[in-house]
Amino acid sequence: MKFTPKLEQATLIKRYKRFLVDLETPNKQFTVHCANTGKMTGCADPGFKAFYSTSDNPKRKYAHSLELTQNLAGDLICVNTAVANKLAIEGIEQGVISELQGYAQLQPEVKYGQENSRIDVLLKDELKPLCYVEVKSVTLLEDGQGYFPDTQTVRGQKHLRELIDITQQGHRAVLLFMVMHTGIESVKAAAHLDPKYAQLLSEAQTAGVEVIAYNCQISPQEIILNYKIPVLSS
Repeated sequence: MKFTPKLEQATLIKRYKRFLVDLETPNKQFTVHCANTGKMTGCADPGFKAFYSTSDNPKRKYAHSLELTQNLAGDLICVNTAVANKLAIEGIEQGVISELQGYAQLQPEVKYGQENSRIDVLLKDELKPLCYVEVKSVTLLEDGQGYFPDTQTVRGQKHLRELIDITQQGHRAVLLFMVMHTGIESVKAAAHLDPKYAQLLSEAQTAGVEVIAYNCQISPQEIILNYKIPVLSS
């Protein structure tokens, strides 16, 4: 996925009210939108490099959007969670995600489930069971280990229950961790932050939900889906 035009660079001052971030360049200080509902631990510290896009939509209150940050170790992090879904679809269509090949049709954002959910990707083929793919963006790095989630996630717990139910119906269910942090080389459920999620993830794997993770090459020019990395037990 290419950034067109190329992202512009600034210095991050602070994040606040969840969706707002103040940035600074040598010439100005300004506020940008941040499309991330998570805690963003270690992703938006003051002094980090920040890379932002600019919209030509005159109706937007904030013309700029925060896309990437760079921590003091030099790791690049995609903080726009919507990018994970785009990359997942791109990775399926281009054959990079080998586990999700061989389907005739791909549908994004399909309503399903007992708890009024919406699956990120539904794969269909007349010769195979339906394949439900839930995509999660992973950006939390602690002591060299990647984790999901970065805080308690009731919504994420619901999605795991839905995936378990899908497998019980005889369909295929996949949890796809998209690792949007160049410093992360393996993923683990963050039992220290959300023990219920870690428990449900273990139950989901036992029930037959497939759990896979892919990382990315990230730059201000583009993000490229890279290769599969391990998902570790908690």
